[in-house]
Amino acid sequence: MVSELLQQVRLLDPASGTDRIADILITDGTIQTISGQIDDYPADTRVLDCQGWVLGPGLQDLYSHSGEPGFETRETLVSLAQAAAAGGFTRVAILPDTLPVLDTAANLAFVDRAARVLLAGKDSREDPSQPDPTIYSAGVGASQPARLQCWGALTQTLQGQSMTELAELADAGAIGFTDGRPLASLELVRRLLEYVQPLGKPVALWPCDRKLVGQGAMREGFDSIRLGIPGNPAIAETSALAALLECIDSIGTPTHLMRISTARSVELVRAAKERGLPITASTPWMHLLLSSEDIGRDRWQHPYNPNLHLDPPLGNPADRAALLDAVKEGVIDAVAIDHAPYTYEEKTVAFADAPPGAIGLELALPLLWQSLVETGSWSALDLWRCLSTGPAACLQQATPPIVVGTSADLTLFNPQASWTVEHQTVASLSSNTPWWGKQLVGRVVKTWMGGA
Repeated sequence: MVSELLQQVRLLDPASGTDRIADILITDGTIQTISGQIDDYPADTRVLDCQGWVLGPGLQDLYSHSGEPGFETRETLVSLAQAAAAGGFTRVAILPDTLPVLDTAANLAFVDRAARVLLAGKDSREDPSQPDPTIYSAGVGASQPARLQCWGALTQTLQGQSMTELAELADAGAIGFTDGRPLASLELVRRLLEYVQPLGKPVALWPCDRKLVGQGAMREGFDSIRLGIPGNPAIAETSALAALLECIDSIGTPTHLMRISTARSVELVRAAKERGLPITASTPWMHLLLSSEDIGRDRWQHPYNPNLHLDPPLGNPADRAALLDAVKEGVIDAVAIDHAPYTYEEKTVAFADAPPGAIGLELALPLLWQSLVETGSWSALDLWRCLSTGPAACLQQATPPIVVGTSADLTLFNPQASWTVEHQTVASLSSNTPWWGKQLVGRVVKTWMGGA
């Protein structure tokens, strides 16, 4: 029997609206006692002084990219699960753009089975270069690797032409359906929403008109003109979003809207929710921290840092302000990490030529906490909600309150811990982030993977 006593930890529970200081006793992964002070506990209990630390439900990521299978130099399932746990995430939903694509029951079942084996600590691969799946975060506690779940593809080979066997993917364990890419054919979108509806699984769509994007590599506006980088107009997102909302209104299938990134999109989502459309929405985490102004700043390695090339691109300052308000108000339901690992060689090219995306599983919580909670812009519950219970709701999953007798699916976070983002401290195999080599404040101490 293994018991741990967390003394005087700040307990955050968005499900019940709790924000208080308490002692918490966890035995064999189950919450035994929650009290203002616990004096009666087993003699061999590991006692942690958690003053100033934060404990909340395990974070959940709506969508991220795995390198494995197909691109193991970017990320393996092991390193992805390690990075997630080190960042406080107990569950991560993998997008289907692996190689092969997760567009058949066999392909999805293979990755899902490998993820379950990893979670059980029985990874059978004999490559000694693979890290051990037990995480030691901040040098304090051991964490299990995060649970990896799989999105099933909506269309065959993600080409947006022919739909997959959705029912077979559901039976194979898909948590929902998405291509993680824009769908150009509204006729196909309509049919997909009709076919998905009786399966009772989430469907996620990305509103984006690729023809309007053209060669755009950053948000169109003053900064794109100043920097001489082709602009991606906001209407590439908003026009596609308006069309998707019409389809959803007509068919009535609950739908998640991915990667909302503009102020006008926030207005459209708000109006659609007020009309009663069955939608949820998410925005990428970096769009809450940065805007197009940051691409030209010298605080990065150079002003054209290719790790700031994202898709959708960082919005203009007004977009960022609108997204911050929308998440805080609940118009945007969740913040997604959209972890996109790439090798050094792939990213070390001109800004517009670099593949869009950045890693973020280990960086999101500390950076968002420092930028939003420490400055008083958001409450701690606001942040924890949009990274835990919010994403779970978008996946139609319930997050029970933190109470005695439940499995400990928890994240312990030290907001004051300082560390440097480098290979020795990061579990991800990739380094494509603008914060590489920089010192951050805030580090996850441990995660508990309840219900694994």
